[in-house]
Amino acid sequence: APRFAFRRCPSLPVASDTIRGEGPTPSAKICFLRRLVRRAPIEAPAEHRRSACVNQPRSGAPPAYDCAALRAEKFMKEIRTRIAPSPTGMMHLGTARTAIYCWAVARHFGGKFLLRIEDTDQVRSTKEAVQVILDGMKWLNLDYDEGPIYQMDRLERYKEVVDQMLADGRAYYCYATPEELDAMREDQKARGLKPRYDGRWRPENCVGKPIPEGVQPVIRFRNPDDGAVTWNDAVYGPITVANSELDDLIIMRNGIPTYNFAVVVDDWDMKVSHVIRGADHINNTPRQINIYNALGAEVPVFAHLPLICGQDGQKLSKRHGTVSVLEYERQGYLPEAIFNYLARLGWGHGNMEKFSRDELAKVFELSDCSRAAARIDWKKLEWLNQQYMKEADDARLAELAAPRIEARGGKIEGGPCLKAVCGLLKSRSATLEKLADAALFFYVEPKVDPEAARAALDNGGREALKLFGEKLEALADMTPENVYHCIQAVMEEQGISMKELATPLRVVVCAADRTPQIDVTLCLIGKDNVLNRIKAALA
Repeated sequence: APRFAFRRCPSLPVASDTIRGEGPTPSAKICFLRRLVRRAPIEAPAEHRRSACVNQPRSGAPPAYDCAALRAEKFMKEIRTRIAPSPTGMMHLGTARTAIYCWAVARHFGGKFLLRIEDTDQVRSTKEAVQVILDGMKWLNLDYDEGPIYQMDRLERYKEVVDQMLADGRAYYCYATPEELDAMREDQKARGLKPRYDGRWRPENCVGKPIPEGVQPVIRFRNPDDGAVTWNDAVYGPITVANSELDDLIIMRNGIPTYNFAVVVDDWDMKVSHVIRGADHINNTPRQINIYNALGAEVPVFAHLPLICGQDGQKLSKRHGTVSVLEYERQGYLPEAIFNYLARLGWGHGNMEKFSRDELAKVFELSDCSRAAARIDWKKLEWLNQQYMKEADDARLAELAAPRIEARGGKIEGGPCLKAVCGLLKSRSATLEKLADAALFFYVEPKVDPEAARAALDNGGREALKLFGEKLEALADMTPENVYHCIQAVMEEQGISMKELATPLRVVVCAADRTPQIDVTLCLIGKDNVLNRIKAALA
């Protein structure tokens, strides 16, 4: 992998709208706002007027950054971000977090958010995996303005660009066989060199060389030999990679573009202003910047996000637990909780811990992203989900819990109002799965444990239960308040505690040793059901 250096922005001369890459000074902000109102262009001092992504001599200093100009650019052109997953399996948590950040940047600046499906890997890409991506985006409520756009629908466009690059010498055919390349790399390793393509099929290196028969050539991009690539990463700051670390990468094979080439053409055509992705793509960025420059295309802002790790500090994988977005739906998490948690995983704004989509879009800035890898905390995720469960609409929870209850053998029809049951149980349930578990006894015939029932009816339990049944049967209107009065009356007449009556009630009526508020629970089960179960236990 190429070696890259992180560099600090150089000290700049004192200017009205420029400091050391840390954002404009207060006076600079005032100046910036005045200029914005006048719609006047903002320019850096002539000596600092350089691109944020340049190809400079290696001996040169890093570029200077006019922060006010960069901020003004956000307002003077449309902000366009994209999420571009490959449909080769599940939608990973890391992909979902990147999508959230891309969405938030676009919404923050009133721009556009695009969905692109990078499906050029015909071996691994499947329609099922594409649907997983679409379902995941829908579940997280990540509404995109354009797309989905499929790379395989754009093959003619890639060929058009490649043909032009071949015509003007920015790309060339390479006839090296896999066996040749393997031998080349082994020789380089033996000589203590970094394995890399040696340019043997560059036009100047193969003059008079016969084209081998039966070899399907690939097309390689002619990477600059000298200098270095520097870009100002929106998260990591200035990064420099020497061109000597890069070789001539393959940009097309058998008419199919490779990743590094296709994404440049796509982002160029789609006018993507900010490329936001995982830090594992940092090594791809200098190669892509060189292709942008070769095409004469504007280089977007790059922002690389630190990876998500498990609690052991290692890259998140299946051994750490669930890593698929839609698996969290199956496990009973609410989408707003996952959205909130992933957004907070590697980004922060003051003391904001729990926030809505709109609140995130209002305050989100890439500069608030951490450079350190984020560690996932499953307990915190469950806690956050429970907070959203408590606030969720009862009718919505009922709709989400119903199929889970029925999958457990419960029959919703003919049972108590599920909306009311969810309202009773939601504050005690961390997930929809736990809510379904807790609600199940309302919708199945209870299987009372004989031993538990015998123990509950001992020591005065039978008498208390019988008296409660008599008082309940006499009630004209079964409400929680009236049931509570019945319980109080039994406790006073029998001289017993709440536990001594509530325990036999829970065991014989609910087949459980714990329930929510007993008076509300009995009302939901219904008067006839409660009385029938009491009579059965006393028989």
